[in-house]
Amino acid sequence: MGRFILKRILQAAVVLLVMSFVVYNLIGLMPGDPIDIMIASNPGATPEVVAALRKIYGLDQPLLYRYGHWLWAALRGDFGYSRVHSEPVLEVLAPALGHTCVLIFFSFTFAVVMSFTLGILAALKPGGWVDALVSLFAFAGISVPVFWLALMMILVFAVELHWFPASGISNIGDGGFIDHLRHLVMPVTTLTLFQTGGFTRFTRASMIETLRMDHVRTARAKGAGERRVVLVHAFRNALIPVVTVMALNFGALFGGALLTETMFAHPGMGKMIYDSILGNDYDLALTGLLFATLITLLSNLGADIAYGWLDPRITMR
Repeated sequence: MGRFILKRILQAAVVLLVMSFVVYNLIGLMPGDPIDIMIASNPGATPEVVAALRKIYGLDQPLLYRYGHWLWAALRGDFGYSRVHSEPVLEVLAPALGHTCVLIFFSFTFAVVMSFTLGILAALKPGGWVDALVSLFAFAGISVPVFWLALMMILVFAVELHWFPASGISNIGDGGFIDHLRHLVMPVTTLTLFQTGGFTRFTRASMIETLRMDHVRTARAKGAGERRVVLVHAFRNALIPVVTVMALNFGALFGGALLTETMFAHPGMGKMIYDSILGNDYDLALTGLLFATLITLLSNLGADIAYGWLDPRITMR
């Protein structure tokens, strides 16, 4: 197991290196740069001042040279300076990461619990009325766009009923813990419903297939109780393909919660990456995208480790 984890860590390091090279060059090839934006707000700047600024920021050097300089600094823990926020990148990244972690943790946990429960109930009697309702809910969750769902949440629960605030995030020290939770209810619910549909479909399909296997029939023939058959003999084996989907989805959520964070003005990672790309904030955009990649790689590693726990026949090499 230790050798396998070390091998995956080395692979993740190579992927991050390649991703940093690709993303840095793509951002560098975008039209305009930070100096162009500064000139637009100060049209009286002379060519000498512009040239001096480009030299200070290193923008007069070739793109590959600038990437090498950034990579060497990043390996020493210096990820650069955010031009838009006028702060070091890590100081800007930390609060956004905290907000996204809270949002993702609650929505992912609720989605997993709901999908497991609904998927098992639907698989017990395929074609029954419970299965039909669960399938309808799952298809609705997959089909409804997340921005439309967020708009409906805002219109119903914020505008009409005035139950929850429509946007923003409350500081626990200022508004209290309850007020902080009230700001999280609608974005968490939106992301939960958005994920639950797909998770439920995979859980249902995997459970139906597993319940038809020989080892499940053998367990029933030996007199095992239905609860044990479903939760121990069937559910554990059915989780293997479901874990893969959930691991990939969990990693993608850190960079893909952009619409939810934008609709509810939630200052998380997705919105931060989007704003930094629009503002040509190279260092912040690159670091944010690399961190989202790292989370995806760690999620895949966690899924591989979970395989070995779920099915001892799977060897880690």
